[in-house]
Amino acid sequence: MTQDDILAKIAAILQQTFDIEPARITPTARLNEDLDIDSIDAVDLIVQLKPLVGRRLQPEAFKSVRTVQDVVDALHGLVHETPAV
Repeated sequence: MTQDDILAKIAAILQQTFDIEPARITPTARLNEDLDIDSIDAVDLIVQLKPLVGRRLQPEAFKSVRTVQDVVDALHGLVHETPAV
C-alpha cells in the first residue's frame, strides 16, 4: 500500500465519519486545529484505521501525530514493518 493509497483511505474516513469537507483534508492539515479532531475522535480514527494495517495499533505509534501526513507516515511505517517473530 502506497502513501497515496493510505491518504485516500484516511480522507474517506474523515469525510464519512467526521463529516469533514474534502477540500479541508490535505497532508498539512493539523488534526486538532484545522480539522477539529479531538482526542476522542482520534481514538475513533485509530479504530477505523486498524483494518488497513491488519493488526492491533499501538497508541504509542500515534503520540507524535499532528497532521494528516503524520498519520499517513505512521500507518505506512506500520504496514511495511516486519512483524516480530
